[in-house]
Amino acid sequence: MIIMGKTIIEKIIETHRETAPESPAGEIGIRIDQTLTQDATGTMAYLQFEAMDLPEIRTELSVSYIDHNTIQIGYENADDHRYLQSVAGRFGIHLSRAGNGICHQVHLERFGIPGKTLIGSDSHTPTAGALAMLAVGAGGLDVALAMAGRPFYLPAPRIFRIELQGKLPPWVAAKDVILKILSIFTTKGNVGRIFEYSGSGLAFLTVPERATIANMGAECGVTTSIFPSDDMTRRFLAAQGRAKDWIPLHADADAVYEGEAVIDLSRLEPLAARPHSPDRISPVREIGPLAIRQVCIGSCTNSSYKDLATVAEILKGRTVHPEVSLIVAPGSRQVLENITREGYLAHILGAGARLMENACGFCIGNSQSPPSGAVSLRTSNRNFYGRSGTRDADIYLVSPETAAVSALKGRLTDPRQLGIALPFIPQPRKFHLDDNMIIRPLPPEDRAGVEIIRGPNIGAPPDNTHLTAHIDGEVTIKVGDKITTDHIIPAGARMKYRSNIPRYAHYVFEILDRDFSARALRIRNEGRQNIIVAGHSYGQGSSREHAALCPMYLGVKVVLAKSFERIHAANLINFGILPLIFENEGDYELLQAGDRLRVTDIRKVLTERRPLRIDNLTRGGYLPAAYELTDRQLALILGGGALRAR
Repeated sequence: MIIMGKTIIEKIIETHRETAPESPAGEIGIRIDQTLTQDATGTMAYLQFEAMDLPEIRTELSVSYIDHNTIQIGYENADDHRYLQSVAGRFGIHLSRAGNGICHQVHLERFGIPGKTLIGSDSHTPTAGALAMLAVGAGGLDVALAMAGRPFYLPAPRIFRIELQGKLPPWVAAKDVILKILSIFTTKGNVGRIFEYSGSGLAFLTVPERATIANMGAECGVTTSIFPSDDMTRRFLAAQGRAKDWIPLHADADAVYEGEAVIDLSRLEPLAARPHSPDRISPVREIGPLAIRQVCIGSCTNSSYKDLATVAEILKGRTVHPEVSLIVAPGSRQVLENITREGYLAHILGAGARLMENACGFCIGNSQSPPSGAVSLRTSNRNFYGRSGTRDADIYLVSPETAAVSALKGRLTDPRQLGIALPFIPQPRKFHLDDNMIIRPLPPEDRAGVEIIRGPNIGAPPDNTHLTAHIDGEVTIKVGDKITTDHIIPAGARMKYRSNIPRYAHYVFEILDRDFSARALRIRNEGRQNIIVAGHSYGQGSSREHAALCPMYLGVKVVLAKSFERIHAANLINFGILPLIFENEGDYELLQAGDRLRVTDIRKVLTERRPLRIDNLTRGGYLPAAYELTDRQLALILGGGALRAR
């Protein structure tokens, strides 16, 4: 018998598996060491945890971050923050207060540990893969279940090795590496895949640079991305005063992968993702001198000390173009304190930049929307249509280096054209550390006395009903390919209603069809089911479970699509919405909004694992549909979701 070596992912799964090995088409249940939430998704996650009636969390560490909706216009966000602080105190959860920073940046700095498992109610949780963590984005309900000590189920991994060779040339950044990878793998077709990085090029990539790459693996649709824990990892943790947390972790030399790709870093050049998808990649030099009106530097992708120190050196002694608004948002309070102590902040402000709070901000469209019809360059990870808050704006994703140089020039500019040497930014041997905006858990004996405070905008999670014997529904909307969770339920200013599902549900599909919610409620109240028809990669983007919760509230029981993205499909199942797949993709053309559809004996068909047939009562005929459900997932669908069926 030949025993093959193991990948990094396989080694972590081996020490965390809580279910028997499944077939390649099945799923694996693993023990979760750490969880994270952010305020846009955390309120619902903790409401769901409360519903489980447990005295405290059962993870090694859980952290609640307030980093998304920090702008407090009206009482809603402030009330949510108060609820999050009180529930953290009650159940033994760390709380990172508003202003302390973006969850992914802070978790790298203060909590991430190589070899540990982490799930977070944010799709960019794989950022922690830069520290050799098995870090996965998930819906809030999955996080709540993990905090309750339940296994997290992920598809049996298809591990793909990406070998990075060589060294990046001057003015080419980690952002360009992941944009190159997006140009190869695109944003669809990678469900169930994990990217595992290796190669000689890793010796030249710091943990923050690795974090940029791991972060935007989410845009490829992979389950997660992971780097080895090596000397670069050790130095980063030592600089954070956490040398004791380091362990070495590498793949075995004879590890077996699904496939491999080799990227020569030395051959890369500055790249940009064009509107309105992160995989529409072109060299900056080919796009040309595009006039810009706004530049936003920050987000969980590019807001580290190295990123902002580099920007500062580029801006030093120069002035931002008069037609450009330059926004800089540090990823954490630690980043802000350290660039201030080193004098970098003075260079940024002196050039005419505007300093924003250490928060997500512009990335999710809740501040700094660009002017109408304008071009905005951003170092964030998504440029979906309408996400910025300005529907007719064009958002380009670029590196901090490209962003800073372009801000000076007033047009999209290849940074190599600035005519200066790339500033060298050494990684600090020791960061200035100040954790006084992290509230640590109370002693267990003091937690029971903490009062959980709920404002008037905070309601209980809505309940679903079990799957009916038959589906008698209507195609309430028909949408195309690459429908994101931002299309389904908007972020930005609407997100303040995230704890009030009846109110938030009013905005489902607002960006595509303003009448959807009223139409869906009418169909629901008539005793029929709502059915959504979609193309490929339905549910791209954010892990916000509200993109499933709100349609569930409106009576959506089925989504019929050509394909689904992983997190959203899991969220649909968690809330009792059946994801069906066109057996013949051409049948998509046979359906229109308003068609009455029926599935007879659907509970029996699913239980007996028989082929499923959908009858079109409006146009006549029928079409076959496939379903990819494990036994566990089938039980959730039949029972009306994870909260009802647990």
